[in-house]
Amino acid sequence: MPLPPHTPELAILDLMVSVAETGSLGRAAARHGISQPAASQRLRRLERQLGLPLLVRSPSGSRLTPAGEAFVGWARRVLDEATRLADGVQALRGATVDLVQVAASLTIADSLVPGWLATLRQDRPGTRVSLRVGNSAAVVDLVLRQAVALGFIEAPSAPAGLRSRTVGGDRLLVVVRPGHAWARRRTPLPLGILADTPLTVREPGSGTREALEQALARAGLRLQPLAELGSTAALKAAALTGAGPAVLSELSVADELAAGRLHEVPVAGADLRRRFRAVWHSANPPAGAALALLAAARRPAEATPRRPAAPTGGERGGSAPSGDGADPHHRHPERGRSAGAGPLLP
Repeated sequence: MPLPPHTPELAILDLMVSVAETGSLGRAAARHGISQPAASQRLRRLERQLGLPLLVRSPSGSRLTPAGEAFVGWARRVLDEATRLADGVQALRGATVDLVQVAASLTIADSLVPGWLATLRQDRPGTRVSLRVGNSAAVVDLVLRQAVALGFIEAPSAPAGLRSRTVGGDRLLVVVRPGHAWARRRTPLPLGILADTPLTVREPGSGTREALEQALARAGLRLQPLAELGSTAALKAAALTGAGPAVLSELSVADELAAGRLHEVPVAGADLRRRFRAVWHSANPPAGAALALLAAARRPAEATPRRPAAPTGGERGGSAPSGDGADPHHRHPERGRSAGAGPLLP
């Protein structure tokens, strides 16, 4: 039957989902290989077509309106089905290209996945990767529903029903604008003061949020959010504009720290390291292209020597968490290389 006249095209649905995932028109535009003005023009055209405001635009980023939240939820389901349709057509045509569908949390997708894909292309030039990006809770949901073969999350352990392997890790940093009072401290910030201060943090379901809450809970403290933002880009923008202290992945703020646009505030008495994990459904262990991607993801963790966490007021963080899930494939099928767990990256 004919589609309703207000039905959007798949490409604009994909762009809208990218804005939701990155919290930024500029980053969404870069992901799709178009300019920011072009992305903004397309989304304004979509809003006129639908007769609905989908985005609230500001210098610190773009956030979804309630109508935008509902629209993105529906758009994701449409895109999932469109991907299945395209994959089915490829299969019917007898295509020889390997396809692996994966999902990754925002930090991992932005900072690590591009390098893994470069390694995968060298190992298996014919492999194509379909990547979904969301917070760790969304990734886990996709893996549990077996909508993707492999997920990458920021979590201390694998959720029930999933198996896992460590693929590295990082530290959470408390960052402020250089003019903030904490930037002038000569001693690490006591953990109690951090807990008593309203912070700009990620939304519930994010691996960054979970790691911070667990670090505070070990000291009997609770988080007090000043603002909960759904993307790393929005969180950095808030910190840069002086909205307040923010807690971010060390990987995501490396450029801002190096350029002096943000200042790290050392925290005493807290182990803010966390693991990154590859997860898969216990009934669907990685094989073929998915196993090759897992090997590519684990290679940096195996090759990088362990470095101690930064001192925090005369203390060092506790030992890194342990206890990976068992890997059903003990050796890489093409190289016979051990796929044992690598050390935790700082």
